[in-house]
Amino acid sequence: FQNEINEVPFFDVQLPYELALKIFQYLGKAELGRCAQVSRTWKILAEDEVLWYRLCQQEGYLLDMSISDHSCWKLALKNCRARDHMLKTNWKNRVGAVSQLRYEPGRVLCDVHCCDGVVMAGYSSGEVRLWDTRTWDYTAPVLAAVAGPAGAGAPPHVSFVRISSSLAVAAYEDGTVSVWSLLLGQEPIHHFQHNQRIQALALAPGGPAVATASGFQVKVESPDDKGFWQTPGTFEIQKLVNFLNLVPDVTGRPVAVAAAEDIVYLLKAEDPGKILHSVYGQPVTCLDVAAHETAFGIKTFGWLLNEPNQVLLYNLETNQCVTKVGNSIGDFSCVNLHSSPPNMLVAGNKDRRVRVFDLRCAEAVCSMYGHQLGVSAVQMDEWKIVSGGEEGLVCVWDQRMGTKLWEMHARHPVRHVWFNSHSLITANIPEEKNPRGSSITEDDPSLHRKYRGVIYSYEFSVDQLAVDSVLPICRSSYDEVTGYNYNIGLAVPYDSI
Repeated sequence: FQNEINEVPFFDVQLPYELALKIFQYLGKAELGRCAQVSRTWKILAEDEVLWYRLCQQEGYLLDMSISDHSCWKLALKNCRARDHMLKTNWKNRVGAVSQLRYEPGRVLCDVHCCDGVVMAGYSSGEVRLWDTRTWDYTAPVLAAVAGPAGAGAPPHVSFVRISSSLAVAAYEDGTVSVWSLLLGQEPIHHFQHNQRIQALALAPGGPAVATASGFQVKVESPDDKGFWQTPGTFEIQKLVNFLNLVPDVTGRPVAVAAAEDIVYLLKAEDPGKILHSVYGQPVTCLDVAAHETAFGIKTFGWLLNEPNQVLLYNLETNQCVTKVGNSIGDFSCVNLHSSPPNMLVAGNKDRRVRVFDLRCAEAVCSMYGHQLGVSAVQMDEWKIVSGGEEGLVCVWDQRMGTKLWEMHARHPVRHVWFNSHSLITANIPEEKNPRGSSITEDDPSLHRKYRGVIYSYEFSVDQLAVDSVLPICRSSYDEVTGYNYNIGLAVPYDSI
């Protein structure tokens, strides 16, 4: 005879529904499932949408949705966990679709960068292309460059490309820099010129700021409130810049970190000559920047100073060295701090090893060996590591087991690696931009196919074992130049076609 509509029986106490809900919010998934078997009233309470919406948010799923967007949040959480399990299994077993982002013959790949699945590539012809790999029917639009003077000859090679969520930037061999807006179209919105060749290019991940290094000068460009581009800072450096990064999530004027041989600069408009680190005779070999910290590898010539090569971590607010990690004979060739899990750092070395460091104890959690030459690109998340080597090998590792899951090989060094939960993009970029003479390459398609470089896009959310798979077998548009349309884009592995 109890009023179980508005009051919940907690054995010998009658509680209001809202108060009982506050007690249940401290329970996890398994406890809520057990409580749902006690009585009909407890089942209604344990399956309340507020509880499962909160659990879904705590586990990091559907963060951009409100509670009214789903009618059953318990089912939504179940589907999200099942998708995560499927993606993890597909990553480990290399189940999914892979395609090559191709371009017509006669063009050699110069640089690649990507952001959230949008790939930007620059070629030796001076052209810049974009692919959106989030849709399988993507095409590659050309970003128009600034027209040069008539009779200027062949357009310059593309030196560097960078892309963010809103901007795309390309630097050319002749010192020209073009900036495009991904929202406004294919014409550049900003253009400026350096007198010398550009050595480094950086683009802020979150804000519209571009930094370039040419000669002994670092220039930072950003738009004002009205959209007009200006130069908030020009910095004179004592040595040639090797690495350049913009600090993400900076309010106000942009802040850059530059490594010039054995000196690391923190470039702010109010403090233009701030030296973060400088030890004579210890050149910086790699650099990466996060919101509040920067990590860089230094070469210490261990045979001379009896000190191994290390990775230093500096706090950008206090300008102090937080920790030193690493104890290797080889040089650290790449380091990834900004996309690593909290308190973790992954670095690749010329001794062909990939190392994961725990910054809290300044020790290596795992060290994996699997490349024939030095490691050139690396990225990690909570359970896996993807590394690329100078010999063209892409390796996927299980961090907890410290073992290699699978590998893929192409001819040229892996210069760029990017992945998220369901996709992976790798770029094999050749060292030589004019292989065996441009005339031979343009006439011989087999030679061009060897030396042009390649971009691979892997999609692991496609389950090929399904009968009604949406995986397209042939992705050729048949609109290429006659003689090259046999390059149909076949899906791999080939035995499942």
